[in-house]
Amino acid sequence: MDDFLKMAMDMVKAQAGVRTMSAEEMTSMVLELSKKLAGLAGCCTEQVAQVESTVPAMDPKKSIKEKSVTCLECGKSMKLITSKHLAAHGLTKAEYLTKFGLKKGTSLLAKGLSRARKEKMKSMELWKRRGTKPAGEKDAAAPKKKGIKAKKA
Repeated sequence: MDDFLKMAMDMVKAQAGVRTMSAEEMTSMVLELSKKLAGLAGCCTEQVAQVESTVPAMDPKKSIKEKSVTCLECGKSMKLITSKHLAAHGLTKAEYLTKFGLKKGTSLLAKGLSRARKEKMKSMELWKRRGTKPAGEKDAAAPKKKGIKAKKA
């Protein structure tokens, strides 16, 4: 009701700027408008929700940019569309991708952030073992392994 009251007050304020109105006239107009707006919103919310859910906020191909990704459901721009954000819309990643015609493996991550993460992983060289020496160099301080002696027959 708070939003409807604000909208009604804005409408009455605009009306009062155009013509002279008494205080009683303004308050009654605000109450009437807020009730009517609430009634309209109650009967039309389902139809509006259906129309809004079918129309994406922008072109799906243009939603993934260099510095941001735009959610096609709500139009919010962010660096990464998380599963938590999609759950707020009642979708999974697979449902989101199929709904807007994106390929199955499409990353919901800004291109620049994806590139930066890739470079960071390359610089960390996680595929190499730590502390290993090149073949040919042996550490003298390393303890020698004790082997099992063969029995004499």
